[in-house]
Amino acid sequence: MRFLVQRVNEADVSVDGQCIGRIGQGFLVLVGISSADVEGGASEKIADKMVKKLIGLRIFSDEDGKTNLDLKSVQGQLLIISQFTLYADCRKGNRPSFVNAAAPDAANNLYQYIIEKCRQEIPIVECGSFGAHMKVSLVNDGPFTVMLDSDEVCR
Repeated sequence: MRFLVQRVNEADVSVDGQCIGRIGQGFLVLVGISSADVEGGASEKIADKMVKKLIGLRIFSDEDGKTNLDLKSVQGQLLIISQFTLYADCRKGNRPSFVNAAAPDAANNLYQYIIEKCRQEIPIVECGSFGAHMKVSLVNDGPFTVMLDSDEVCR
């Protein structure tokens, strides 16, 4: 599982010209789910660890300008977008392969689980539309972008 986390001043997502999610200060999180994440029954445990790490990331500045504050400390918001392309394999040729991405039904179930876990921790959690063609806009603050990978977070 991969979370590409972007610290933002604001972000929104639209489908067919209609805004379906908008946040102010917080994280835009692109979520990629691999086939390995949904096999063997450990998917919710992996998601729980990833969400805990996400919510606890201390990448907002404190009064001294040090990145020392987490999402809750700044009353930050979340915009969570599914993105299977985080599992693109570009080793051969020029066309990415997505064979490592989870099947849509299983990935969507885990994506919805992740959203619900985040909503238990953060008051404002917006999301994209799984499988839809979306337009995502953001004002990246910093820019500050971090990749969380379950292969590293959940060891």
